[in-house]
This record gives sequence, structure tokens and C-alpha cells, in this order.
Amino acid sequence: DVRQRLATNLRRLRNHHGWSQEDYADRAGIHRTYVSDLERAARNPTISLVEKLAVPFGVTASDLIA
Repeated sequence: DVRQRLATNLRRLRNHHGWSQEDYADRAGIHRTYVSDLERAARNPTISLVEKLAVPFGVTASDLIA
């Protein structure tokens, strides 16, 4: 499932950078609880949001869902 791949990649990259969910949310310009929802695959984000999520990590949107 694409949501689960996104959740796994977000968590892996966030932990790799040593960021809390709050740190990452601030960098991505979204709310911390939304990050939590995404990491639990509880949300179905738009492709525009996936692009926004990729920016702090310096990766592409496709990298996040691969």
C-alpha cells in the first residue's frame, strides 16, 4: 500500500536526521499531529503535500513513495 510505504519512508528519514515529529513538521510547514497521522498511514495526502514533505529531506516526492 502506497500510504504504508510513505509512512515507513517518512519515519526512516526523520529518524535518520535525528528530528522529532515536531522538528520535522516545522521544517515541512505542517502540523505535528499530521506528521503522526502520516507515519501511522492514517491519512491519504495529496501529491502536492508529498512534494512539500520531501523538501526538508532533500529528496523527491517519488523517493518518498518508492
